Amino acid sequence: MRIGFLFNHDQIHQVAHSLPIALALARADLGLEIVVATTNRRMTAEVVRLGEGLVGHGVDLVELGLKRRTSQVLAATAEAVLPATKLLVYGDNLDVFRSLDILVVAEKTSLILKTRYGLDHLKIIHTRHGAGDRAIGFDKASAGFDHVLVSGRKIRDRLVSETGLDPRKISVVGYPKFDLLPRGRTTHPLIDDGRPVVLYNPHVSPHLSSWYEAGRQVLDWFVEHDDHHLIFAPHVMLFERPFVVTIDKLRLDRAGRIEERYLRAPNIHIDLGSRASTTMAYTQRADIYLGDVSSQVYEFLLKPRPCVFLNTHRHAWRDDANFGHWRAGPVIETPDQLGAALASARSEHETRWRPVQQAMFAESFDLTDEPSAVRAARAVARFAGLDWSMAALSEPERAHG
Repeated sequence: MRIGFLFNHDQIHQVAHSLPIALALARADLGLEIVVATTNRRMTAEVVRLGEGLVGHGVDLVELGLKRRTSQVLAATAEAVLPATKLLVYGDNLDVFRSLDILVVAEKTSLILKTRYGLDHLKIIHTRHGAGDRAIGFDKASAGFDHVLVSGRKIRDRLVSETGLDPRKISVVGYPKFDLLPRGRTTHPLIDDGRPVVLYNPHVSPHLSSWYEAGRQVLDWFVEHDDHHLIFAPHVMLFERPFVVTIDKLRLDRAGRIEERYLRAPNIHIDLGSRASTTMAYTQRADIYLGDVSSQVYEFLLKPRPCVFLNTHRHAWRDDANFGHWRAGPVIETPDQLGAALASARSEHETRWRPVQQAMFAESFDLTDEPSAVRAARAVARFAGLDWSMAALSEPERAHG
């Protein structure tokens, strides 16, 4: 049986959500042919880096590209605005996808293989990439997969109730990305001098993100209040292209440029999309989370700490499951409220916010002593009709099992 893991994106932020599953399957030695497919050099380098020596030795690596001249021309023309390469790569590599029995993906564009290219034989498993609350994570396309691996009961319950997905097509497996966390203290670029470190993590989607309306005002606040450190690490796609286009609610905007006054501020560290933005280094380092709708807040809550949320679009968010994470701290509408919100988030954290955050984390992540990647690999094997009891797990995995 041939199982593929596809990494088809401009940035590397989805790799950690599904590559650990491929590695766990390879270690289980179930007689599978495991193929990891990447679509750019950045993705290949990250797969090899996280591959623990297995990529190329037990896990085959295939690099996909645009083969047709028309695809290359279209990509060169449209890539500044649209993810053209990401979409065109499917049609140009149908031979690879036809050769697979199962394809494991972290995003939804791969469903085009069924809806447009008619690969009905191909079973597609969705790992998702985050435990967030945004509506797009529970749209009609979310029910188009043959099986879905979810982090916890919150995701499972919303998929069933909002998309009509058959519960039998869902496996709760925990969060494989957490398996990659370093055991020691994470590295960070800021001096540990007692000043609180705030992580500002705005999303990319123009109709939800705080960046376009108020992001520079937020940075201005920290320039003027150097009694705080700031890590500005937005969604890795915010500054990836000159323009941002969203498909869930069609809108085009641009993130613009980062002015010198922010780059020179000694208390501000700016990261517009390096590897550190994808490794949880910042969510583990920060003392306070400041954001809007990014699912990274749930990774931050692995260790409950103060949170503040920016509702610059003035959404009626209360009792709306799509903004469920805003229960974790004060919600403000303008940056001039930042000082008071940061102070109250800290002073009230233990009595008011920590219990809420712990409950939110528990409903979002079903974690056990067993690595989540092993649980997910077992679910994939079960879906494929394989006997996991025959798996030859490595000693570290036996110790966790």
